[in-house]
Amino acid sequence: MNKLNTNKFNMNAKGAFLTVFFMLSISYSYCQKNKKTPINKNVISKTTYLSNQELQDWYHKDYEKDTIPGISLDKLYESNLLHGRKGKEIIVAVIDTKIDIHHFDLKGQLWVNKDEIPNNGIDDDGNGYIDDINGWNFLGNPNGKYLKYQSSEIVRIIKKYQKKFELKDSTEINKNELPNYRLYLKAKIAYKNEIKGLESSILYFKGSINKFPVATKTIQEITKKEDINISHLEKILKSSKDSTVISHARFLKSAKLKDHTIELYKHYIKWFEEMLNTTFDLNYNERAIMGDNSNDIKDSIYGNNIVYGEVPFNHSIVVSGVIGAKGFSKNIKIMPIVMVASGDEHDKDISLAIRYAVDNGAKIVNMSWGKKLSLNQKWILEAMKYAESKDVLLVHGAGNNAFNTDYNTYYPNDYLNDLELVDNFIVVGASSYELTKNLRASFSNYGKKTVDVFAPGIKIYTTKEDNEFKFSRGTSLAAPMVSGLAGLIWSYFPNLKANQLKNILMESGSTFHLPVTIIDENDIKKSPPLH
Repeated sequence: MNKLNTNKFNMNAKGAFLTVFFMLSISYSYCQKNKKTPINKNVISKTTYLSNQELQDWYHKDYEKDTIPGISLDKLYESNLLHGRKGKEIIVAVIDTKIDIHHFDLKGQLWVNKDEIPNNGIDDDGNGYIDDINGWNFLGNPNGKYLKYQSSEIVRIIKKYQKKFELKDSTEINKNELPNYRLYLKAKIAYKNEIKGLESSILYFKGSINKFPVATKTIQEITKKEDINISHLEKILKSSKDSTVISHARFLKSAKLKDHTIELYKHYIKWFEEMLNTTFDLNYNERAIMGDNSNDIKDSIYGNNIVYGEVPFNHSIVVSGVIGAKGFSKNIKIMPIVMVASGDEHDKDISLAIRYAVDNGAKIVNMSWGKKLSLNQKWILEAMKYAESKDVLLVHGAGNNAFNTDYNTYYPNDYLNDLELVDNFIVVGASSYELTKNLRASFSNYGKKTVDVFAPGIKIYTTKEDNEFKFSRGTSLAAPMVSGLAGLIWSYFPNLKANQLKNILMESGSTFHLPVTIIDENDIKKSPPLH
């Protein structure tokens, strides 16, 4: 675990922290060896069942008070520790897809650029971006067009090096070019696997569409119930000897746990087919709409001010809802910055989005996305260091690949040759409300060195488009838990430094001495304690 030296704390500031932070339990940290939260064995001896109502705010709960390992937000507010305190406005930039800025639960939480006069076609504040009232879209152009599908990073790598390395072996490659050659070979293998994965997924979803009504009818006939719930399915799985019935029950249980529907399967089929024709098409020109030079980081003024609208998947609204709509603090204002579409984020867009956030007053930058390869990681590292110099906290989701990022790099990251390059970058894995199975969410990436904290990331009730709400999951939801909590803290303690805030978030959480399933560097499954 990359940790900061606590001796660097300002002691007066540290004393002020204690009035608030003993109430908070956001992190489940590998490195808190001297801290243990008491575990009620009666609670963890059985599976945790929560009602639909309880699931809607489970992550606000406190383990010691509610036997639910949330972030203790309710406990904090019930304690009146913040009563009488006046927090300052804090801006959290959400670098993501377009957002539904008209959602009633987010309207009052959006950042407004007061130095810009709306829709006058003039760059009033002189920041280079015209009419950026609520943020900026790096995936659009002045005519209002926008990019729906980006290329995969592996496609970018193949296109860059194909002419140079195709049909050559390592003996023909200049020594200085060998790292790029190996990257090219890695990308080619990954490309084949991605294509195969998408095609397999499309077949799976088509099969699931056919199986759904058949399975539902079978279980309805057995239960004599029109509405089937998890309890019904588990009873059938325990009692039935019929392999077909068991198969149908398992299918429906999995679908219900993941909130899968026929409509969702159809959406994924369309989405993945589009990705095959764009994201993974070697002839696709992804930058045509923006018209910038994607190889020149100094070519930075492009895009448009349209941060809302239709996208293949609405991601930012889900992420932003955790920070702004569910009540961390009314002092938080969300700054939407668009650089995420279907496919992989472009390193240039990431770098410029971070710089835009910093230059326009954001104190926290939420980054609920990532990728396995990076063509221009140096651009991002430079932007991260720029944010560090301006005392801005960067919060990044650890990823949903279920792998160990100590051995499988997930970008962006702040680790190189076992050294932490910046002290304002915090990586967040996803945890669950169930202590019995695995506190770490099964899909979450992890790493003793490269993942700093874990926060709730399963069954998170949050905003969705068209003034609606839904359950979602992923480290994409865990990261805004930390961003929202960081915003709450900073609004009441504005004199904190970003590295101090990072350290507080890592040190103030609960430690559960429970086994978790991981894969080590030798690809061997182990179950060490999470502490």
